[in-house]
Amino acid sequence: MVTDTEFIRESISQGCVMLADGESFIDRLVKYVGNGRVRWHVEFRGHRIELTTGQLKKQPTFRRKMLEQAGVLPAQRTGANYRRWAIDLRKNAIELPWRDRPVDAGFAVDRLVSHGSDRWIVEYQGKAIKFTTTKLRRQTSFRKRMLLKAKVLPPQLDPIAYRKWMDWLIQNATVAAPQTSDALMTEKSWLDDLPELAGWQKEAPPESD
Repeated sequence: MVTDTEFIRESISQGCVMLADGESFIDRLVKYVGNGRVRWHVEFRGHRIELTTGQLKKQPTFRRKMLEQAGVLPAQRTGANYRRWAIDLRKNAIELPWRDRPVDAGFAVDRLVSHGSDRWIVEYQGKAIKFTTTKLRRQTSFRKRMLLKAKVLPPQLDPIAYRKWMDWLIQNATVAAPQTSDALMTEKSWLDDLPELAGWQKEAPPESD
C-alpha cells in the first residue's frame, strides 16, 4: 500500500506543481448541507474538489486530494497552523442546501448492464448502482439514487429528452454474462459452435454430376 508521502513524492517526480505558502489560497469553500450529511467543495483555479469534514481536517488527506484532482500540492503547514487555517476556512464557508450542489454538465454513465427480469446496473466511475426498470425510467428516482449511491447529481433534463436518453441507454445496454452454472458448456457443444464463432461459413456440399 502506497503511503501519502510516497504518493506525493512520486507525483512531484512526475512533474506535479508544488505550491509555495503564498500560492495555495483557494478561491472559496462551499458547505453543502442536507440529506443527513455535510460535504465541502474546495474551489481552486477552476477545479472543484469534494471533501468530507474529516478529509478537510486532515492535512495529508487534503494535500493528496488537491494533488489528485487539481494537480497541485499545497504547501506543508505545521499541525497547529493547519488546524487554525482549516477552522478559519470552515467559518467563512458559503453554506448552500445539498439540492443546490453543482451538477456535472457533461454527465455520462460508463455503461448500463441488463441483468434480466427488470434488473439493471448503472456503472459510473467505478461504482455499480442497482435499478429496477421503473426507477430507471423515472428521472426523479434516477437522480435521487445516483446522488445517494454515487454522490453525483445528474443534470435535470426535459422529460422528453430524458426518455429519449434512457431509451437509447436501454437499447445499447450490455447484457450481463450468465452465472457460472449457466455458462458451463460441454466440450462437444463448444467445438460445434467454433466455426460460427470464428466467422467461418459452412461450405456448400459439392453438386453431384
